[in-house]
Amino acid sequence: MTTSRVEVITSVERRRRWPQAEKERLVALSLEPGTSASQIARSAGVHVSQLFRWRKQLCERIAPEAPVFLPVRIETPADEPAACAHDVPPRKRPARRTGGITIELVSGDRVHVEGAVDSRALREVIAALRAR
Repeated sequence: MTTSRVEVITSVERRRRWPQAEKERLVALSLEPGTSASQIARSAGVHVSQLFRWRKQLCERIAPEAPVFLPVRIETPADEPAACAHDVPPRKRPARRTGGITIELVSGDRVHVEGAVDSRALREVIAALRAR
């Protein structure tokens, strides 16, 4: 024997009022793995867009926690003496940036270029790959 739910609206008001607990219950049901939001909405007698609106409202109410930063401590290894700021000589010119580029192909092959990669060198590498 199946039970069916009948709702009788006796007031002049055209909109139903849903208790917050019922909204949250329906949203929780719709978020379970393997469930269909359309079926949940249909069984409750609401339009699926209303269920998604409740989802959005619930997510807006639950504010994400602020990120937590953990303390970091940098230590020198025991066999190395600790360097002081006055021990390091100032640089006359900025250090040259070294870089590299790695291109991984669909075949699984990798092309790795060490050092400074200028646009000309990059074009040559890409042209060589296209010629394959």
